[in-house]
Amino acid sequence: MTLLPETARQIDAQVAQAQVDGRAPSLVLGVVRDRTLVHLAAAGEHPRPDIDLQYRLGSISKTMTAALIMQLRDAGRLAVNDPLERHLPGTGVGTLTLRQLLAHASGIQREPEGDWWERTAGADLTTLLAGLTADKIAYPAHATYHYSNLAYGLLGGVLERLTGTPWADLLGERILTPLGMRRTTYAATEPFARGYVVHPWHDTLREEPRTDTGAMAPAGQLWSTIEDLGRWAAFLADPDPSVLAAETLTEMCSPVVISDLESWTHGHGLGLELFREGDRVYVGHGGSMPGYLASLAVHRPTRTAVVGFANSYGLRTGHLGALGRRLLTLVLDAEPAPVTPWQPAAAVPPAELAELTGRWWWMGTEIEVSADAAGELRAGPVGGAPDLRFVAEGPDRWRGRAGGQDGEILTVLRDEQGRAVALDIATFVHTRTPDQEP
Repeated sequence: MTLLPETARQIDAQVAQAQVDGRAPSLVLGVVRDRTLVHLAAAGEHPRPDIDLQYRLGSISKTMTAALIMQLRDAGRLAVNDPLERHLPGTGVGTLTLRQLLAHASGIQREPEGDWWERTAGADLTTLLAGLTADKIAYPAHATYHYSNLAYGLLGGVLERLTGTPWADLLGERILTPLGMRRTTYAATEPFARGYVVHPWHDTLREEPRTDTGAMAPAGQLWSTIEDLGRWAAFLADPDPSVLAAETLTEMCSPVVISDLESWTHGHGLGLELFREGDRVYVGHGGSMPGYLASLAVHRPTRTAVVGFANSYGLRTGHLGALGRRLLTLVLDAEPAPVTPWQPAAAVPPAELAELTGRWWWMGTEIEVSADAAGELRAGPVGGAPDLRFVAEGPDRWRGRAGGQDGEILTVLRDEQGRAVALDIATFVHTRTPDQEP
């Protein structure tokens, strides 16, 4: 799979111009479609980027920390509405919940006490927790969007205390190894790009420190490559169920808080940023550490993503993210969407399922119900997309799992002979003909 030549040319031109305008020693962006890195656009020579050159991920590390929390939730080890006190007792902020911390809705301050953690050697978890007093809460929970690195240091502490395993080891075991992200590491591993500050007046480079951030590592420690970040983007578009259930990732991508109440173009789910670009919503995250910028934007419906790195602050965090999202929009607008071929069903559905298919009426409105290969019911307007999905919960009882009846109950109503004569969908009774009384 490749991009059309004109699409690739426009991407290369925009990346080259961004490297000049931002005075980036090196800049690289990759386009991922359907789990494949289909295009690499690189500019700059300090060093020359390629798919295996490491840069620092910065806050994109938070997305993996959040996935670890949700793995433990799915395993029954915690609940997202647990108060912090349940897992890290004795702090002054114990009433905050894991959900609030994940979504930057807790109101806790942005940074831990002490020197700027991104440029100094990090302390251990005990030291981080010792400085937590009630005055670290800047706003009441859910009162506003308030981004917090400290929140993710605490979430990493929850993971470590609950599993008895250091965050980095847990990440390797549960995410990096299963997904084949061999070049995503805790510390820089050659070959890696050095990170710089570019002098504003004479364009010289000052190399930035590469610190071990200690207990704050879950907020921004990791290093990765375009190839590995592309793998993570592909996972966010279409998750491996052995790592995280698809419905759990969808939950992470649902908005918890909106950051710009005027235009609703940016918000946060459980560990993932949400960006509205026109009629599309992208999920992902930005990242920065001294001398480094990173960008991740994924359009889940088409399994398309753009990932990127730079090794200076010249582009500024927002600008690299905006570039990535602009290029993602370019790809989606210019490239034909992949079409999945229709395949015939392998077998006729069982009789108890087949009898529910066909057309049903409610208040003069007709819907069509079909059965899929997974044994689920799909429903929608006749001739339209079947936007409703129902999964079996028991005899003649189905639960809505998509569309306008998500979460609602479908009950099959039968006559004295046991024949299905109506479908009660959340108390709206659908009959076989428009003349029948519900």
